[in-house]
Amino acid sequence: MLSPITVGLHCLFLLFTACYQTSQDSNFDQFIQYVIDSALGEETLQSEMRRQKRNVLTFDLPPLEYTVDIEVSLMDSSFLDPVKEYFKNLNLPVSTNISDVEMTVSNINITTVCLPSGENSSCCSCENGYAWPSEVCSDLITCPSTSLASNLPCGYVKEMPFYGPYCEPQTGDSCGMGEPIVVNMSVRLDIDFYNDLEDPSSELYRKYKADLEKAFNGSYRCLPGFVSATVAGFTPGSVFVNYEVKAGAASFDQIASSNKMVPQFLDAFYRLNQATFTTEITNQTNFSVSPVDIFEGDTVRLVCEINSTYQNVTWYHFDQIISTTFLYLMKTNVTSKPSQSIHEISNITMKHSGSYRCAFINSNQFYTVIYKATKTIAVSQLYITPNVNDMDVTCNSPEMQTNSPLLSCCVDRPLPSLTGDWKVNGAINITGVTTFSENCTEYKLNVSESLCPPEKSGTVTTYTCELQTGHGARHSQDIRVTYLRKAHVTISSSINSLVSEGYGFNLTCESDVSNYDSISWKIQSGNDTKTVDCATCIKNSKFPATSVLTVKTATQDWSGTYICTFFQKYLESSANVTIEVVPLPLKQDILIDPVATSIQCKVQQALECCISVNTMEDYTVTLVVQQNEFQLGKKEEGNLLCYMYNYTETECSEEKELMAYCKFVNRIGQEVSSDSMRLHLIPDQKISCSDSLGIGMEGAILVKPCRELDDFTRGNRTYKCSNKSWKLERDNCLSAPINNLLTSAETLVNSPEAKKNLPTYLAELKEKTGKEQSTINSSPANLGAIVTILDMVSLIPADAEESTILNFLSTVDFVVADSTTEVWEDLNKEEKLKSSLLLQSVENFSLRLQPVNNTIPPVSANTLQLQGIAVTENSNTDYNKKFYSTENLTVNVLIGETEIQTLTRNSTIVSVMYSKLGHILPWDEPEYVNGLLISTTVSSNKSQKFDINMTFEKNISSLKMPQCVFWNFTLNKHRGGWDTSGCTPTEVEKYVICSCNHLTSFSILMSPDESSQVVIEDYITYIGLAISVLSLVACIIIESLVWKYVTNNTTSYMRHVCIINIATSLLIADVWFIVTASINDQNQQISRVLCFVATFFIHLFYLCVFFWMLSLGLILFYRLIFILHNTSKTTQKAVAFCLGYGCPFVIAVITIAVTLPRNNYTRKDVCWLNWKDSKALLAFAIPALIIVIMNLFITAVVIIKILRPTIGDRSTRQERNSLFQICKSVAILTPLLGLTWGFGFATIIKSSHRAFHVLFSLLNALQGLFILVFGTLWDKKIQEALLKRNSMSKWSSQQTKSTSLILVTPMLAMSYPFSRTFNNLCGKTGKYRVSSSEPSSSSCENSSKSYSLLN
Repeated sequence: MLSPITVGLHCLFLLFTACYQTSQDSNFDQFIQYVIDSALGEETLQSEMRRQKRNVLTFDLPPLEYTVDIEVSLMDSSFLDPVKEYFKNLNLPVSTNISDVEMTVSNINITTVCLPSGENSSCCSCENGYAWPSEVCSDLITCPSTSLASNLPCGYVKEMPFYGPYCEPQTGDSCGMGEPIVVNMSVRLDIDFYNDLEDPSSELYRKYKADLEKAFNGSYRCLPGFVSATVAGFTPGSVFVNYEVKAGAASFDQIASSNKMVPQFLDAFYRLNQATFTTEITNQTNFSVSPVDIFEGDTVRLVCEINSTYQNVTWYHFDQIISTTFLYLMKTNVTSKPSQSIHEISNITMKHSGSYRCAFINSNQFYTVIYKATKTIAVSQLYITPNVNDMDVTCNSPEMQTNSPLLSCCVDRPLPSLTGDWKVNGAINITGVTTFSENCTEYKLNVSESLCPPEKSGTVTTYTCELQTGHGARHSQDIRVTYLRKAHVTISSSINSLVSEGYGFNLTCESDVSNYDSISWKIQSGNDTKTVDCATCIKNSKFPATSVLTVKTATQDWSGTYICTFFQKYLESSANVTIEVVPLPLKQDILIDPVATSIQCKVQQALECCISVNTMEDYTVTLVVQQNEFQLGKKEEGNLLCYMYNYTETECSEEKELMAYCKFVNRIGQEVSSDSMRLHLIPDQKISCSDSLGIGMEGAILVKPCRELDDFTRGNRTYKCSNKSWKLERDNCLSAPINNLLTSAETLVNSPEAKKNLPTYLAELKEKTGKEQSTINSSPANLGAIVTILDMVSLIPADAEESTILNFLSTVDFVVADSTTEVWEDLNKEEKLKSSLLLQSVENFSLRLQPVNNTIPPVSANTLQLQGIAVTENSNTDYNKKFYSTENLTVNVLIGETEIQTLTRNSTIVSVMYSKLGHILPWDEPEYVNGLLISTTVSSNKSQKFDINMTFEKNISSLKMPQCVFWNFTLNKHRGGWDTSGCTPTEVEKYVICSCNHLTSFSILMSPDESSQVVIEDYITYIGLAISVLSLVACIIIESLVWKYVTNNTTSYMRHVCIINIATSLLIADVWFIVTASINDQNQQISRVLCFVATFFIHLFYLCVFFWMLSLGLILFYRLIFILHNTSKTTQKAVAFCLGYGCPFVIAVITIAVTLPRNNYTRKDVCWLNWKDSKALLAFAIPALIIVIMNLFITAVVIIKILRPTIGDRSTRQERNSLFQICKSVAILTPLLGLTWGFGFATIIKSSHRAFHVLFSLLNALQGLFILVFGTLWDKKIQEALLKRNSMSKWSSQQTKSTSLILVTPMLAMSYPFSRTFNNLCGKTGKYRVSSSEPSSSSCENSSKSYSLLN
């Protein structure tokens, strides 16, 4: 018998879409029975019972309990409530027997109710106490027709036919029964935003919040596990509503469906935009980054995963969307849960650091869900830390060979995949052994002396360690190893070990290592060690490694042990030698008495040589007179040790001058000679002065040393014998303080520590010079000594300390004070120009200034200012310095950036402004130094061309014609002078801008306003010379045309030879003059060679003009005085040509030969003979003046001869005509030529009147016209000859007129006073008629063949 089976019946009512309405009064019990039977099916139930029975029989199992889901479909929805009521009221349990199987129904509950909601779907809900199973929780979609009443169950859309699963008894695992989740959402209201919405206490805020929360709670209540929907706040941008939904885990479609229902619960006033529902979920995305430590060059993988199926993934870097490129590789896998997106960055760099965000996005028209996660990655460089960056290794050091140096490279953290390698690069290839640890690699060097030859000492070998992370990043680090070798140094001397004071010697130090860093020389004497810092006496070379110390003048400071040290990095290699300096007086420290004197024959003269008594050396001293030596006696006189000898001259045959000097020899046989004493031997009878000073003739000079109180100073006193007594002519003795300064300066410049001791000496120099100002103001010798001192110390390099510069400039300021003006005038007369030397000393000082901390401080010292810069790597601006003088004048110096960049690093540019020194330097009047003087020096080895611009303010605005000049130290036999070469002036109102292409000391020279005068004179010159040239050409042409007509006797022939040579010579000279003058006026640079050539020819042919004039005058003089003497035409012509061309050529050649080697043949501004420097102009002026005087004398003789003729002097009419013509020519042409150059000499006189300049230009330019008119056209015979060439009749008529004109017309119908006077003299007798037709005879020709130059 079967065991009873209890079956639990759960009823599910599903309504079909097409409902069939049955009557309410139908038999409901029959209907229920039908439903149960239909649902269970008899056959099925019986089969199940039999199966269970077998099981029971077989296994003897206990009775089973079944829960059966029965779907009951009702065609009429009106039956739903009765059915519920029926089952509620049904008395259970109910037993029944189905196919012999006893079954008991213990409980019947309705779990799920579905109502039709569409053609193929229904809306299903769970009865109280029942819930949907968790596996279908995410598929529950709220029915659109869900009731708005919050107390009614939620229905969910189910497709028909519906096969479950159905609602189950509610448990903790049921849908929506877990811990609720808060979903942050937002939506936009397309209405205006009000500020009250930011205030939670405002009425508007509360109203919005209440209305929206009501709508949200109504629409989201059917979400599984829904708890609440709360508004969190409002933000602007229309109105964004931020709210929270607290419910179970809801799917995208569930929330989207609920969003769709929100407008049903919300007033249309709010204009909710359904497309703006958004949820951002930040805690459900897994974001991973590999590797953990990221370095530049690595390949990095960023992986995002979510437990959902999302296809749209976006990556962001700092809120910028990342697109796929060759650097960014992205791969997304969304085919199954979880969804995964991989973002790969190849060869990452520092710019890729920062925030990365991945966003999985799912959206439709009602909802957008964003799953996002953010990671910040930091990309760092793979920093490698070496144990050293630079290492020095001494190859021949035993310690280095025993303990080999170790190189290592480490990173800052352990990297499991780190690998590394070492590379060697260098001339010395020393390798090593590599070891590796977790974050370091090491390299131990195998040092060998054989791999380090001396010539490679100092060579740098680079060891490169390269580390790799294993993810693509790699980095390398260089370690520089300098391989050194201790040098072998030797030292040698040009002397043995002894040298005398005043002598020179060389020490040569050599090393087998060429690549040294520096060399030092030290002198050790006892406990004192001096460093030799004389830059000019040490010369170093690299190949071979040699240092030569040259001592030109040894003093006791140079005595000691010399240590020569070669430095290479930390290595010091030295050698030494000992030099002893043996005392010997210096030439300038030997006093001689007398310096110059007169001596008598066979009378003793005391000669004395003295040195300082402080010497410990015993010298052998002899007196040398005319190669004869005499031993001297020695005695102390105060602070002096004097050697004396009474010398007697026995050879007295003639007056002569003897030279005597003292020779000092020390213990090592080296000697020094004193300055010579000049002994003038004079006869006894000529002695005029004789006293304790000495003897001498009247006018003789006696020179004595500066000896005071058993001591002496530099200089001497000069006496002159006048009126039988010695008068002090000149006192050149130095004061004791200045003498001490001079001696100290000589010691300083010859000291091994000159640079070190220079600041102290300059401070002393400034102090003592200031105290001796009154002495300097009256003594050229003392002032000159200070200049000499400045010149000596300026050659010592000085650190650019403000105090050092100020002391030097202040000393210069003392010696250029206004109170020294008269002294400077005397000094500038000496052979060596002290003012030029002073300027050069300041330039030398500024040139050798060495910057301190790359700066040169600006320093002012009353009349001087110094400014400068040090050129560094960063010098990328112009050099622009402005100076102001105490007279409120300014000067500006500008050097362009391009010029500065051509200078070597660490060089200096220094400018010094002088407000007084420029006026001390000599200049040519009427030019004046009309501005400040500025000197600029550059310490770099710069080429000759260096562009510099200076702007000078004028001192006197009325001066014109500015010239930019520089002081050329080489001019005037190295005395110096102003030069304009390489400078171009530009005048702008009260300033003059000078653009120059070289460096030195510059200023501006200006002269009084002569611009209008120059213009007038230029016009006169050019117009007059043009007329003159044309006239001379016409003269030559006319002479050639009438030559055979006018040369019918010797006198006439020689006259016309002279005229044509005068014209030719003047024509050539004028052409050269025009060429050079026009080039000068156009400001074109004339080459010096062309200028010399032009000057030579102008000089030569102007002299030819005068000498041919002299020839003409001598011919006249000869024909008048030597009447009976007859000389052939050939002889006369030979003498005339020798005189006319030979003498000028000799004078011109001698002039250029004497002056050209001294560079003072021509003037600086024009191509003409120099006057100021060499007086070369005298080579033209003196011959010209002599000739003018001679021709004037001849003219006077001719006039007297004509006015008072003797019986024996009567000549034929033709000869008288020639004689008359010569008289007129010489009388007029010679004064004209003489006056022209007389005015020329007047123009060079200081402050000459302008009238002389105008007259000189006018008369000189019209010389050719005068020759044409008075030498050719006014000649009656030439007129007749010209007429004869045209026609005989015209010639006869013209002859009559011409003859008459000679008698009735004044000789020169012009306004020349001398012409009128001469006409009166020649025409008052009225009896000199000229007949050209009268033949000449030999006797007549002999009596007078003179011919006039004026007609």
